[in-house]
Amino acid sequence: MRLLLLTIFFISGLSIQAQQTVENVVLITLDGLRWQELYGGAMDSIMQNEDLTKDTDDVMSKFSAPTKQEARQKLMPFFWSTIATEGQLYGNRYEGSKAVCTNRFWFSYPGYNEILTGYSDPEIDSNAKVYNPNKTVLEWLHDKPEFTGKVAAFGSWDVFPYIVNDERSGIPVNAGFRKAQDEYLTYKEQFLNDLQDDIPSPWGSVRLDAFTHHYMMEYIKKHHPRVVYISYGETDDFAHDGRYDHYLRSAHQTDKFIQDLWDYLQADPFYAGKTSIVITTDHGRGTSPMTEWKGHGTRIIDSNEIWMAALGPNVPRLGEVKGGEQLLQSQIAKTVAAMLGYEYLGGKYEAGDVIAKMIAE
Repeated sequence: MRLLLLTIFFISGLSIQAQQTVENVVLITLDGLRWQELYGGAMDSIMQNEDLTKDTDDVMSKFSAPTKQEARQKLMPFFWSTIATEGQLYGNRYEGSKAVCTNRFWFSYPGYNEILTGYSDPEIDSNAKVYNPNKTVLEWLHDKPEFTGKVAAFGSWDVFPYIVNDERSGIPVNAGFRKAQDEYLTYKEQFLNDLQDDIPSPWGSVRLDAFTHHYMMEYIKKHHPRVVYISYGETDDFAHDGRYDHYLRSAHQTDKFIQDLWDYLQADPFYAGKTSIVITTDHGRGTSPMTEWKGHGTRIIDSNEIWMAALGPNVPRLGEVKGGEQLLQSQIAKTVAAMLGYEYLGGKYEAGDVIAKMIAE
């Protein structure tokens, strides 16, 4: 029996090592961005409703198009010019590709816990600032000597220090209205620290994504972490506000932020040719009646529907994947670890399976 178990373990280890690995991974989330806009672009029916958007003419001219393919290209040009040609996209229900949350709550903290731990925890049932008892894949990697001090997290929402549990994990988390803190600060970090005080956010718990993005960019240029998590938050808050115009502009700007990051990763010798990115969302949003796009949670039908994307040297060029098996939010954590050549099992519960198609063999 012992010989059999050792053989199984050896073969399992070989299967992980046989997959092409990279040295660095960036995990990105866009809070509450619907698959409908990612795959179909701006919806004219919402843009034309004056109750849901303020600058109808402006958003119509900027994002409206005769077909879904043209509209999505206008809204998210990096996704459709680069990820769709060099990477992978999942969750286009128009084409039979499906991805869902496994947690039963369909809002942020449970979703981020599922993304980062690889499993749904029924005890994570609110957005309260409670330190996560579960160890995330970020912390699991950070505990390894080769990653200690080489993992960092950034977010616009001020709950992320609790989700990542920075006190226990030791992972630096710049989120909410936290400022850059370091032995020395670059001129841009000092400027961002001052500017964040000068520009009020529309929300009490979420800062504007430009701060999150540029804090992250300065950090990776200075410290070269091997694993980075960044969560952009505006899309969800603008949607809750009923501002479809701002929701669209934020999605468009986040697409530019991701391109900015990707271009940098290709230019820096530390990252170039050795770094993959995985992108997803914490939850979906409603579809019908029209006003349900503003909300999510179990009372909002279909807000468990999400999407996923991946790009990098070890990601096969499958483009927009149509049909196939339904993917689960719980598969992200194990996939991120597998990209780096590690087998992450989970913690309190077993982590979801690796998304095998995302990693070249």
